[in-house]
Amino acid sequence: MDHRTPRTSELLAAVLAAHTEDKVAIGDLVNALRNRAFGILFLIFGIPNCIPMPPGIPVICGIILGLIGAQMMIGRQELWLPEKVAKRTFSRSMLESIVTHSKPWIERFERFSRPRYEQFAGPTARRVVGATVVLLGFILLLPIPFLGNLPPGFAVCVFGLGLVERDGLVILAGFGATLLGLAVTGLMSWAIWQGAIAIF
Repeated sequence: MDHRTPRTSELLAAVLAAHTEDKVAIGDLVNALRNRAFGILFLIFGIPNCIPMPPGIPVICGIILGLIGAQMMIGRQELWLPEKVAKRTFSRSMLESIVTHSKPWIERFERFSRPRYEQFAGPTARRVVGATVVLLGFILLLPIPFLGNLPPGFAVCVFGLGLVERDGLVILAGFGATLLGLAVTGLMSWAIWQGAIAIF
């Protein structure tokens, strides 16, 4: 019997295979993932901000990521979502697009990722990650054009990979990606503000 911990790509493939209906309920995803829900859901709702998606998706992702991050911040081991959010559905084709676009990159990442630096993947670190994802989720709610959702979305994905793989070094990289994302978002916001002042 294979006792390996499933890799991130295997979990994403399993999530896709388990949902064959045209619509996927967010609550069903959470129930299927159980204690792996935090990391995988960071990926599922972080990736749409890094690839072409219909307008409005970043706002939905930001709200859900904020809810997930808040629960990690307070130390919850199992994820709970309000009934209204849990019953919200999205198309299976969207889930398939997320998995298809991300799988090659995740498989490359898995070649060097492994459980390490456990102090950065423990309970205290997870709380800090949760608080950081709440901030990133809030940024996704802001109407910043010109790929403004990419920096925070990418940082959330890095955290998700680090949590699923139990790789403290990747989680540290997530904080670095957050700082970079905040800097880029700040510069873009400043440029937009200066442009608005020049026009008016």
